[in-house]
Amino acid sequence: MTDILAPTAGAPNRWLAATVRDIQRWPGYGVRLRFDVPGRPPHLPGQHYVIRLVAPDGYSAQRSYSLASDPEDAEIELFVERLADGEVSPYLVDEVQVGDRLSVRGPIGGWFTWSGETPMLGLAGGSGAVPFVSMLRHAATLARQDLVSLAVSARTIDRLPYAEELRNAGALIALTRTTSPAARPPGRLTTAELEPLVAGRDRFYVCGSHSFAEAMSHSLVSVGAAMTQIRVERFGPSG
Repeated sequence: MTDILAPTAGAPNRWLAATVRDIQRWPGYGVRLRFDVPGRPPHLPGQHYVIRLVAPDGYSAQRSYSLASDPEDAEIELFVERLADGEVSPYLVDEVQVGDRLSVRGPIGGWFTWSGETPMLGLAGGSGAVPFVSMLRHAATLARQDLVSLAVSARTIDRLPYAEELRNAGALIALTRTTSPAARPPGRLTTAELEPLVAGRDRFYVCGSHSFAEAMSHSLVSVGAAMTQIRVERFGPSG
């Protein structure tokens, strides 16, 4: 068992000790991590946690990861995509083991959250699907699956976290690079595909790379979504 803990402070969203309880790896791509975090505050779907690693010489690095777990879950669940030049993700994807203890801080974020009351449409690129898994699970707990509609894009199905869960929830899945027979031809999400999904939705969430976020935001506006209804979260390599 490994301890990689940061000093604990007394401020809100202080660093807390998180014990790894379960791991599911996608070799070469990413990892799903479940943590027990005693004393953690409740969270809303759409929030994230920061994981901090501290080396023996005192050097530290930290990165933010969206929650996949719903607020009713006794543990927190995060998905980490491996970045080849990352300081944190390679360790989490390749090295961390059940029983290890890490420092985490959260939940963080208020702009991208969903309360479980508003009909919403979520558009995700790749690992940007993770916060929408939290929203799906929360809607299921409330027995209000009708409130959540999703469209997600990925290069291939094995590069889409929670692909089976998303498919079972009725998400529109667009694969841009696939040779497998499919009802939908390979390609990006189109404006024509988004248009029927906008009807009856009062809030729109977009999560993905900068280029994905820009393209999807413009598409939403072009089919009638108001800019004030759109909430965007971008991700990409740090520094």
